[in-house]
This record gives sequence, C-alpha cells and structure tokens, in this order.
Amino acid sequence: MRTGNQKKIRRRPHTLKSLPTGPHGGVELLLIQSVDPLGRQGDVVEVRRGYALNYLLPQGLATIATDHHKRMVEKHKVRLAEIEERRQAGLRRMADDLGKQSVTIEANANEEGHLYGSVGAADIVAALKRNGVTIAEDQVRLKGPLKELGLYTVQIQFGHEIEGELKVWVVPTSLDAPAKGATAAEAKPG
Repeated sequence: MRTGNQKKIRRRPHTLKSLPTGPHGGVELLLIQSVDPLGRQGDVVEVRRGYALNYLLPQGLATIATDHHKRMVEKHKVRLAEIEERRQAGLRRMADDLGKQSVTIEANANEEGHLYGSVGAADIVAALKRNGVTIAEDQVRLKGPLKELGLYTVQIQFGHEIEGELKVWVVPTSLDAPAKGATAAEAKPG
C-alpha cells in the first residue's frame, strides 16, 4: 500500500515504441553476435516481438535494423569479402608452393621394404617443419598410415576447397650421418 509521500512507479515496456516490422509481421533486427538458431553476426533476421524485446535486445545480441545499420553492415561485409579473398589467394599460393616440395622421412624397415612402425600425419608435419613450412596435423589427409618404403603423394587441406599435394619419400634409416644427409638431398627435386 502506498503512503502519501511515495511516488507511483511507472514501468515502460520498452523505450522504442515502434520497431521495424519485416515482411512476415515480425520485428526486423540486425544480429550483433551470432545466435545459433537464428543466424550469424551481421545477418538481418525477423523474430517475434517478445523474443526481440525480452532477450535479443537486452542481452546485446541484436540491434534495430535501420537503413543506416544495414548499409554499414553491407560495407563491412564487402571489406570482409576482400580480406577473405586475399586469404584464399595466399592459401592457394601456399598449396602451389607445397606441390613443388618433397619431404624425406627415415624409418626402420626390413629387407622387403616393410616398416617396423608406420609414418603418420605427425611425422609429415615434423618433416615439413624442418623445411620451414608449418601446418597442423589435421590438415594432412592420409588414407591410412604409410607402412612401406617408397614415394607417396599426400593431400594437404588448406581451406574448404583448397588442397595441395606433397611428395613424401619414406626411406630406410641409415646408420651413418653423411649418408643420411646425402639421402635427403637426393630425394629433393632440384
């Protein structure tokens, strides 16, 4: 109950009286952050009024989709597309450069050429690192571990649609150091 000197508190549902409506009658918002079921950052989405007022706007996940905001997002998307194109071109160049290289991996093998162990993605990544190329193990696409001596062509995944090929020489382990260096030099194409 109110006494004489207490003021009545008026609650406003939201300071924005008219929210822009989309073609289906919902509220049009611009996502500031990615929201899993709705869309990614920068997408213009249409949601119900309650979802916009009670969750997306107060949490800072979205803002009102004004024409100005839409233009700014489009400019930003163009800039991001240019950056992505440059990144893709760099990855293609790296894939082409990798195709011109080969790596040599020494492994213990018997007289028939069967390895006592196997050569996997970690061994290939380590050999590439010695050549100054850094990639992750999950980028190496092997159909299975390499279990015999010989020359293999291994796929390296750089992006969604960018793959490179790498020649991998699996050679027997030599006992003396000068022969080891000679074997590595012979295996690399000049």
